[in-house]
Amino acid sequence: MAEYFQRGESLDYTNAGSAAIDAGDVVVIGTKIGIAGCDIAVGDTGSVHVEGVFAMPLKASTTVAMGAAVYWDATNAEITTTSSSNTLAGYAAAAAASGDATILVKINA
Repeated sequence: MAEYFQRGESLDYTNAGSAAIDAGDVVVIGTKIGIAGCDIAVGDTGSVHVEGVFAMPLKASTTVAMGAAVYWDATNAEITTTSSSNTLAGYAAAAAASGDATILVKINA
């Protein structure tokens, strides 16, 4: 039997890494991403948004149609359309042109 626990737009996340996480940083959680809702020091627990639309840095010279799948490139800290070696971020909530620095992403959808 399942018991309701929480809405799930944000989840508690413990920073097990070696560097602090700043509010707004992208956090890879398995095969999903989240956006830190607050600063999270090493060893501390804080909130990470796992639903919503976020403006995120877009790989230079990338054109994306609204609704297209987009991926988080953790190495370069940017959204790309390349799935290989990257984490599915969600889909483009609006189109982006090749000169755009950011893209709106509906995460984890």
